Amino acid sequence: MQIAQQVLFILLSVFSIWLFSKKVKEIRRNIKLGRDEDLNDHPSQRWNNVLLLAFGQKKMFRNPLVAVLHFFVYAGFIIINIEVLEIILDGITGKHRLFAAPLGGLYSFLINAFEVLALLVLLACAIFLVRRNIIKLKRFISKDLDGWPRSDANYILITEIVLMTLFLFLNASDTLLQARGVEHYATHPIGSFILSQYLHPVISGVNNEGLELIERGCWWLHIAGIFAFLNYLPYSKHLHIVLAFPNAYYARLKPIGEMDNMKSIQNEVLYAMQPELAPSEPAAPQRFGAKDVTDLSWKNLMDAYSCTECGRCSAACPANLTGKLLSPRKIMMDTRDRLEEAGKSISKNGELKDDGKSLLHDYITVEELRACTTCNACVQECPVSISPLDIILQLRRYLVMEESNSPQEWTAMFSNVENNFAPWKFSPDERDKWAEEMKN
Repeated sequence: MQIAQQVLFILLSVFSIWLFSKKVKEIRRNIKLGRDEDLNDHPSQRWNNVLLLAFGQKKMFRNPLVAVLHFFVYAGFIIINIEVLEIILDGITGKHRLFAAPLGGLYSFLINAFEVLALLVLLACAIFLVRRNIIKLKRFISKDLDGWPRSDANYILITEIVLMTLFLFLNASDTLLQARGVEHYATHPIGSFILSQYLHPVISGVNNEGLELIERGCWWLHIAGIFAFLNYLPYSKHLHIVLAFPNAYYARLKPIGEMDNMKSIQNEVLYAMQPELAPSEPAAPQRFGAKDVTDLSWKNLMDAYSCTECGRCSAACPANLTGKLLSPRKIMMDTRDRLEEAGKSISKNGELKDDGKSLLHDYITVEELRACTTCNACVQECPVSISPLDIILQLRRYLVMEESNSPQEWTAMFSNVENNFAPWKFSPDERDKWAEEMKN
């Protein structure tokens, strides 16, 4: 029986890790569809971002209460899953509590700490469920989240609660079987734990066979739940648990108000003014701005996969607050959806084929793009260093430069800049006339 359990566990582990690796490779392939961009400068500053923004969750602490609750879930997820290593080794070797004897008293201390974290995770997840489904904070009931995205968040929170409950009942049944002197458990003494002992009255009426069934059931459900969560992660907004770290490292380090100029546009203007500087063999024409995900950089595409869908960007967006169609969160979600669609095309056809769709127009509308004031509030608020504004600007560049699609007011301003070197309809010779009038 023990050998059968070991074989089953090994098969489950290998299959789960293979399935997860397969999806991770697809996501990596999708991200690499983006344009190349060099973001390897100032490594010390980048590692500082990883420590402060990803590990330390610096931006989350603008709201201390929510930040502390989120930190409980985050720390619980990271730290408690260290215990998964023991479960995996137990499953492979057929042992029970493999680390208990070598670690001695330290083992009890660690499990007690894990139990406290498990309780904190339970409480935090319950509060987050209440905030989403009973209090219904505005950013959680936005139409951006209609359908799957809203359910996704609830599924994850419920799964965390179930996993932590299984962990506590696993410990409770194990220690109760040990106290009753059941052979297998009595030979691996681990003492009692700080919280799970309070569950003993709940299961004390169960006989030894029933308790063993509870202990084994909780053990299997706990590890199977973790493997299921692992493979759910790449399809969920909670992929940010993994991608927050590289995304923080590769964040753009320049001031958030500084916009990129396209060198190709500057060159076109330069060559028009000084044709002698134009190369004898001009390079292949480059698309101005971005129409689809393949025109964006790989960092933009990683941003899309890293989005937590928390809505802090949209809650801070002045255009969104005044009722306009723009939602920075939706920009990121639409980019990810389009990228996933492109990835499915590659998986099906072996290459990316034109499906007649594009990110611009089919996913993100002109009205959304024009509503943006480029204030950078969305960039400032994002806890994982995402820039919806960069995508918005590139799509708007395509609209203006490639489609000549701009409002009448913009067109007049562009004409003034081109002819008068300023947004106003005054010739350069008359620009200082106001000063002369002041003298009179």
